[in-house]
Amino acid sequence: MRVFFLLLPWLELFTLIQLGVETSTLTAIVYVLVTFALGLAVLRRQGMGMFEQLRQSQQGRVIGPDLLLDGMWLGFAGLLLIFPGMISDFIAVVVMIGPLRRRLSRWLGAAAAPEPYVPRRDSASHDTIEGDFQRLDD
Repeated sequence: MRVFFLLLPWLELFTLIQLGVETSTLTAIVYVLVTFALGLAVLRRQGMGMFEQLRQSQQGRVIGPDLLLDGMWLGFAGLLLIFPGMISDFIAVVVMIGPLRRRLSRWLGAAAAPEPYVPRRDSASHDTIEGDFQRLDD
């Protein structure tokens, strides 16, 4: 595995050179720029989505760990798209596909997430009081 990470930059460079040889240098440059822009867009969208989830959790909605794990995987895919090279782009596309992402999570050892905690109410009383309060001293 260590050898793979040492060879990965050279393999990425080789694939980009081959793309330039088979098509044209301009095509390879445009490919790198387009995947860079796509990676930035994925990171931006995922960041906004994470902020939306945090806002919803502050409003009392419970967010399951699966959503957080999916968000982290999509952020990782955005980072992989930013790095120039076709191997990292292929891995990013695999990570962006939902069922493959969940299978990869299970394969890497992420336990099946338990159901999110939702407070239970007393079944004898059917009254639920929701709202904001403000304490007023006399």
